[in-house]
Amino acid sequence: MHSSLTLRRAGLAAVAVASVFLLSACNPSPRAIENFDGLPVSDHEGDADGHTDEGDATEGLSAAWVGQGGQIAITISGSSTCPVVGTRINVVDAAADGNRVSVDVAERPADEVCTMDFVPHTTVFWTPVFVTTTQPLIVEVGDQSFTLPIK
Repeated sequence: MHSSLTLRRAGLAAVAVASVFLLSACNPSPRAIENFDGLPVSDHEGDADGHTDEGDATEGLSAAWVGQGGQIAITISGSSTCPVVGTRINVVDAAADGNRVSVDVAERPADEVCTMDFVPHTTVFWTPVFVTTTQPLIVEVGDQSFTLPIK
């Protein structure tokens, strides 16, 4: 009886460990996967693939679905020598609760000398598993926000 109980517990522990590995494999990293100067390339020729006129363009924030919605490109305009670079995407509200993410940006030294131009810089993230492309997605960066339309 004791041997059977031990085997059952070992089996349950193995299933629990396997489940953790499977779930972590399905949940993409919240870290940036790509950074580059400029705007994201469209998935469709002649189509901005997710860019929308929503939000105030003078704020310098936009977002686009990339790779059929598997990735999100966040574009923030600022100095070309000191670009605003996204580092991590965080689910603030899951799809059922509002479909909202926030993006952390890299800290810059306070004494850094930057040019006074205004150019786009794009950071690409995997789309988090707890948000959906079938609802508008609110993207927040600092005190700015942008609503990405349904894919």
